[in-house]
Amino acid sequence: MKLDVLAIGSHPDDVELGCGGTLALLARQGHKVGILHLTRGERGTRGTAEERLAEAERAAEALGAAELAFLDCGDGSFRLGEAEEDALIEVIRTWRPEVVLGPTPQDRHPDHARAHALVEAACFYAGLSARAPGKGRPHRPAATFSYMQHDPFEPRFIVDVSATWEAKLASLRAYRSQLYQPGSDPAGGGPVTKVSTPEFSFAMEGRARHFGLMIGAAYGEPFWSRLPLAVGDLMTILPGGVR
Repeated sequence: MKLDVLAIGSHPDDVELGCGGTLALLARQGHKVGILHLTRGERGTRGTAEERLAEAERAAEALGAAELAFLDCGDGSFRLGEAEEDALIEVIRTWRPEVVLGPTPQDRHPDHARAHALVEAACFYAGLSARAPGKGRPHRPAATFSYMQHDPFEPRFIVDVSATWEAKLASLRAYRSQLYQPGSDPAGGGPVTKVSTPEFSFAMEGRARHFGLMIGAAYGEPFWSRLPLAVGDLMTILPGGVR
């Protein structure tokens, strides 16, 4: 299936946390969206690879994703090499997305920054006919944007996800082994981690409300772009809300 947008994350739950509302919004607008997890989270403190696979499937369904796939780039020791680039090139050439949403250039988790470098490289190399000739016809996405994870950045644009905030929350509830579930014991699924605490859940909502306020919306998801954005109609980017 040809996709309009492909969201890529280092681990299951990265995409949902960073841009789940945006993916759900795009899907509701009729766009074909897909999710690619570069690892299965097999070295995470909580949950097994099998549990995280099942959780990722339920989360993708909650967001309306048309495709879901995994690669094996090494959780907790993320690999950057030609083999990993070729594997991602094949996915890009198979699904042929116009937009790729990926991890940030710098972040608390080393796997995230390494994944950003992999995504940037593969998106470019996928357009070279002499690179990985057996991995499909060349295709280069029109744009690659980064969603916010742990470390903040000055966003280049913010997407109003107020209409799909509940869909994002539904996708996060799928990750019962990883994320805090309201009314549950943070230690109920194993050792307490940063993302399994109520404080992380509050911070995630607070960040979305903060960026939503900046654009006159209830909730917003921020993105970073290495290049300037093309604007065809200036009137479509006016902020909403009370002036």
